[in-house]
Amino acid sequence: MPSPFWMSALAPTQSVAPDLTTDQSLIAAYREGDERAAAELVARHGAAVRRFLYSSGADTDELDDLVQETLFRAFRRLDSWRGESSFRSWLLTIGGNLLKDQARSRKGRHHVALDSQEIAAGADPHHDFARGEIEERLRQELSQLPRLQRDVFLLRAQHGREYADIASALGTTAGAARVHYHHAVKRLKELFR
Repeated sequence: MPSPFWMSALAPTQSVAPDLTTDQSLIAAYREGDERAAAELVARHGAAVRRFLYSSGADTDELDDLVQETLFRAFRRLDSWRGESSFRSWLLTIGGNLLKDQARSRKGRHHVALDSQEIAAGADPHHDFARGEIEERLRQELSQLPRLQRDVFLLRAQHGREYADIASALGTTAGAARVHYHHAVKRLKELFR
């Protein structure tokens, strides 16, 4: 009589492949030399880092470099991630710090891009212009928010993070994160009245 299916799962001789569905397990696999785990982490979180940096006011011409530098710094300092916040929140914190460093180094200098943009066939230039104008107004207003308000707002609104996770990533409390989010929303609503 064959043994039940669950008995084979408990057999001590059967080796189980590591669970690579969580960030923690991917990080552990990367630390053991699995480069595919690093590629998976980048695939999971690279776009979110890009959205965060763009929304935080990063120059679009430098966005790819900023994302790459954020990921490079994260993997170089992977041992400093303690798992108190999510891996993504930790990456976004590194990206935000990189952006602040860049702003400090450029203080007083202004860069104006002079490249032309082509209009695609069938495009509605008026609609595209209006949408672009609103996006730019939002980006400008976000960049004027105090750092904690902006970071909390982006982590909550753009990435759907819980207040406890935001608090852990930003070194504050969940209650303070709620207050910062409330103030950011209030200020942004005033902009669009």
